[in-house]
Amino acid sequence: MKTVRVYDPALCCSSGVCGPSVDPELVRVNTDLEWLKTKGVEVTRFNLAQQPSEFVADEQVKTRLQRSGSEVLPLNFLNDELVAARFYPTREQWVQLCNLEVENESCCSDGGCC
Repeated sequence: MKTVRVYDPALCCSSGVCGPSVDPELVRVNTDLEWLKTKGVEVTRFNLAQQPSEFVADEQVKTRLQRSGSEVLPLNFLNDELVAARFYPTREQWVQLCNLEVENESCCSDGGCC
């Protein structure tokens, strides 16, 4: 089974719908990660504001934070390999990274076809 771990910067929530305004990028990310789960990918997210111990417990994350500070976030891992830093991959990128088969469905977060 493929596993994805996402280490988010300090956020009030990961969905993007909290606070005074909706963050469309976080809404997209949340939707894409939930979609990955429907494809059998195990997805775990960690929020720096709410789970700081998870950031120091993982040596790869801890080292990157010590070197570059929180500007390196988000960190995105696939099966313990860093696949993206400083941005969230698109659904299309996750499809390629996870080598998913997505025939006859709209796999792209913008409703298009990959």
